Amino acid sequence: MILCLGLSCRRLPAMLPLMRSVRLLRVSWLIALFYLAPTSMGLAQGGLSPFKDELFTNRVVAERDDGAYRVIDYQEMRDINGRDAVPERRAKRRYLDMSVRRKETSLALQTGAGNIPFIATGKLRGASVITIFLHGQGGDEKLGSRDLIFGGNFNRIRNLMARNGGLYVTPTFRDFGETGADQVASLIDELLKQSPRAEVIVACGSMGGYICHRLAHGKATVKQLTGLIYLAAPADKNFTSSAAYRARLPVFIGHGSRDPVFAIGDADRFYGMLRAGSDGYPVRMDRYESGNHGTPIRMIDWRRTINWILAQ
Repeated sequence: MILCLGLSCRRLPAMLPLMRSVRLLRVSWLIALFYLAPTSMGLAQGGLSPFKDELFTNRVVAERDDGAYRVIDYQEMRDINGRDAVPERRAKRRYLDMSVRRKETSLALQTGAGNIPFIATGKLRGASVITIFLHGQGGDEKLGSRDLIFGGNFNRIRNLMARNGGLYVTPTFRDFGETGADQVASLIDELLKQSPRAEVIVACGSMGGYICHRLAHGKATVKQLTGLIYLAAPADKNFTSSAAYRARLPVFIGHGSRDPVFAIGDADRFYGMLRAGSDGYPVRMDRYESGNHGTPIRMIDWRRTINWILAQ
């Protein structure tokens, strides 16, 4: 069952301070859906509608494989100092639309593997597309929903989901191993009960990629997924033996050329393995030239990437 934890939920008259029974938990979830799901026109034909595209479109300096592999021009002075009012702490106002905060709530799911808190932005029921961001080491459910950091790129994905009848979810989980993967799989199950027709895309940042590895090898979970996004994440050397590979699940890889945590060479080989292993496998990669470990999260063009996945 899902229990509302946020202040917006506690203000509802039916949300009692101590809800211990399963029956009350079910009631709280339904009330949250009724009050908190925003109205929306839904997913436009052809994918997500534009939102601040002129500010977030990447500058391509080289490409190959008919554009599947792109080299992106990244310059710290322009893409951090020129984009942030306070470098790495607060994006400039023109990159943000803070009205999206009215469409978020904090929730938690009790699973067999333990409690998994998450922040949801957008439609809690009947969502057209669900994007789940999995944090890396030291992160939590708040990281991927922080509007001001990473040049406003989390604010953009939140707005893209909410404005297109979708749902954006940022959970925290116990670890980057089997338990954490089980928790995330349970969360996907529960979200799809509320939005059974939704396309589900999982984006894994840094060590969150280890969760993506496990999800990719789970037959039941892969059937629920539409695509995987790896952002500065470790490469999955065994991906070609996974259920995701057999299902031809679209994969996007974003990586900085100077990443000191997970080497760019491993990311390049991951891309090359997918390109070589099967004709026309749906894979794309953006290499952010001179970019560091956090660069892909700041620079990913969410709309372009998600629309490509949905088109597959």
